Amino acid sequence: MNLSVVVPLFNEETTIEFLLNKVLSQKSVIQVIVVDDASTDNSVEKLKFIGDERVLILKHEKNLGKGAAIRTAQSFVNGDIVIIQDADLEYNPDEYPKLINPILRGKADVVFGSRFQSGESRRVLYFWHYLGNRILTFFSNMMTDLNLSDMETCYKAIRSELFKRILIQESRFGFEPEITGKLAAHGARFYEVSISYDGRTYEQGKKIRPKDGIRALWCVIKFNKFRMIRRLTRRGQI
Repeated sequence: MNLSVVVPLFNEETTIEFLLNKVLSQKSVIQVIVVDDASTDNSVEKLKFIGDERVLILKHEKNLGKGAAIRTAQSFVNGDIVIIQDADLEYNPDEYPKLINPILRGKADVVFGSRFQSGESRRVLYFWHYLGNRILTFFSNMMTDLNLSDMETCYKAIRSELFKRILIQESRFGFEPEITGKLAAHGARFYEVSISYDGRTYEQGKKIRPKDGIRALWCVIKFNKFRMIRRLTRRGQI
């Protein structure tokens, strides 16, 4: 199967060129869709040095957010599997084979790369970020009836035909709980694999803020509430 990689880009001039070369070195990658979300640094200039016909560059006139960038890329995907790849270097493209393996074996429709499963290295950083991720994953699991360990992970590999059917409404980081809930509602088969994680500090450019966590919690409820009600009704609990 061929792989399309979607790269939302906003002000990552120090990493984007190296990141794209690393993505393009993966044998299964036939397409990289970079969506520049109105960067104000030299990120777009860096893209000019990527001389590869597999790279498609799309642009937003104003900053809309990660979810909006993925929504923009959605209709352009032409690979069999799509992977979301942040433009920084927190996630390692060398792990694509591990990520897509359950799909290749016919076991999964969706594979999440978990930063919290044992077996891989991860940078030790912020306790409150870790706790926030665990709380959001807990509430997402409660609503979707899944047992994910890392709902908020960037690395999500999805069968493209399924990915294209998802109506993405959230424009910012609420995309993560939204797509998780909607994939679950579609009856997708979920797998997780452990991945390494080289997290950044705020000084290094980390963008997510506490308000994004609050929005994500609201999205967990928003995109799962009716499914939760139906499940409880069938069980006679309400």
